[in-house]
Amino acid sequence: MATSINNSSLIDDVLAAANKIILGKDVQIRLALSCLLARGHLLIEDLPGVGKTTLAQTLARLLGLQFSRIQFTSDMLPADIIGVSIFDRDKTEFRFLPGPIFSQVVLADEINRATPKTQSALLEAMEERQVTSEGETRPLPAPFFVIATQNPSHQIGTFPLPESQLDRFLLRLELGYPDRNAERTLLEGGGRRDHLPTLASCLTPQQLVPLQQQAAAVHVSPALLDYVQLLIEATRNSPDFIHGLSPRAALSLLAVSRAWAFVAGRKMVLPEDVQAVLPSVACHRLHLVRGGNHARIEDITSLIRAIPIP
Repeated sequence: MATSINNSSLIDDVLAAANKIILGKDVQIRLALSCLLARGHLLIEDLPGVGKTTLAQTLARLLGLQFSRIQFTSDMLPADIIGVSIFDRDKTEFRFLPGPIFSQVVLADEINRATPKTQSALLEAMEERQVTSEGETRPLPAPFFVIATQNPSHQIGTFPLPESQLDRFLLRLELGYPDRNAERTLLEGGGRRDHLPTLASCLTPQQLVPLQQQAAAVHVSPALLDYVQLLIEATRNSPDFIHGLSPRAALSLLAVSRAWAFVAGRKMVLPEDVQAVLPSVACHRLHLVRGGNHARIEDITSLIRAIPIP
């Protein structure tokens, strides 16, 4: 029988509060929280107006983390993200003014509206949790999360994210339209973003780090590792994909599977946990042979059905 973990009530509080703001999207909220507990970065891709920015702001407030928002535009420069040095005439020396990247939660809003040069300014920050400017390396706050939103690539004024940038995102989510009941609640009560200023944090940064450590310690059996390897190998051998998932993607799958099980209150990972998170881990990393587009959820679902559980 699955055993509840000590901090399950804290997780339940976060989920309950988030579901009052983001209506009818419990699975997406759980995936987003699992991504943060796995110390990953989150990419939310969907049409404008479905709640991408609201979800990012909600998570930051509930986790009690320092938050900054970067609105990406086509004329933005890397210095607008990282910061710039200015000359202090009183001290006769240059002084570094940190950019908005120096926050615990960074919302990179509409990231694909910036040019590839500006997008690349996030690469070192996301991978190394540090930035290098004018020859000096500066550490970023801990914990450090990037939650990026992007509009569909077919919309005017967007620049596709490079594969190296996409791979830095542990998960990619789509929110989609709300169901009929959730939308009726929105219509009756107005936009949920108005409730954000009154939203109380459920956690502190000091509480979050132990939760991340506990999530990373969730037990994975040898049989479960066999199953993960079978899934990874299936993506590499499938005639549907140009390339399969990399070893880094396999590690990402394992990390977020642990976090998903942790959010569910279990001390061990089940095959169902891996199946629940695999589409969000794999879709933005796999390209279809036909057309070269990214894999769809149904492509990953078909792959899951074809692989028996050991």
